[in-house]
Amino acid sequence: MGRLFWIALGAAAGVLVVRKVTKTAQQYTPEGVAHSLEGVGDAIRDFAGAVREGMDVRENELRVALGVDSGAIDAETARDLIEHPTSHRD
Repeated sequence: MGRLFWIALGAAAGVLVVRKVTKTAQQYTPEGVAHSLEGVGDAIRDFAGAVREGMDVRENELRVALGVDSGAIDAETARDLIEHPTSHRD
C-alpha cells in the first residue's frame, strides 16, 4: 500500500510539472508573445486617448483664459503669446 501511494504521488507531481513547463513554454512561442502584447497595445491606445482628451480640455481652458474665442485678443497676438510666452508685452 505504501509503494502505491508514493507511485501515485510521483505520477501526480510529474503531471503537474509537465503541465507547468508546457504552459511556460507556450508563453514564449510567437502566438504566446503576440497574445501578451495585445494588452500592452490596448493600454498604450487608452493612454494616448487620455492624453489627447487632456490636451483638448487644457487648450479650451487657455483659449477662455486668453479670450481668444471672445475676441478680447486678436489671433496674431494670441499666436505670438503662444510662440513666445516670456517675451515683453507692451
